[in-house]
Amino acid sequence: MHAMQYRITLPADYDMRIIRNRVATRGQLLDDFPGLGLKAYGIRERGVDGSPVNQYAPFYLWATPEAMNGFLWSAGFRGVVEDFGRPTVEHWLGLAFEPGPAVGEPPRTAVRRSEPLPPGADPATAVERAVAGVRELARSPRVHSAALAVDPRNWELLHFTLLRDPAPGDPVGPGGVPEVGDRFQVLHLSAPALSDLSVGRHW
Repeated sequence: MHAMQYRITLPADYDMRIIRNRVATRGQLLDDFPGLGLKAYGIRERGVDGSPVNQYAPFYLWATPEAMNGFLWSAGFRGVVEDFGRPTVEHWLGLAFEPGPAVGEPPRTAVRRSEPLPPGADPATAVERAVAGVRELARSPRVHSAALAVDPRNWELLHFTLLRDPAPGDPVGPGGVPEVGDRFQVLHLSAPALSDLSVGRHW
């Protein structure tokens, strides 16, 4: 599994209805893209859920690297470049994926949380702890799915959770602690190869 996201920050007075219309008219184009585990069409709106910015930020989980490559060099991504300029594409190695009780329902919220590993931390121990946390988080009834990935260049863990429209501050994190991080509204979910994402740890 490979995780990927690009975050396109828009002007403070940008009309986010433009992005909503974009997703409404084009989102279904990836509903049958081979090798795409899922794509969550996420947005942040300035002043909503504490967001300081307007942002279009799709998040992807790829079942194969070939599928990710196929998208990045396709007409679909070329359209993003033509409309917004070439974005920085963040990507991570997948560590774990867990479907939750709400996996059969459309997710309405996504939470992204980065966790830098301290210089003296043992990465293997930190990863095992994080994998266990993903497994526990995925038991929450509001969770569609939860993923864990790593950037080994910067030694940073990425937690990404899709949720069934929780109210702000709902206790959806491990141990009943609210899941914290950047919150995105999910306008559409394409998940043609969701079943191809290996469940549990990825090694």
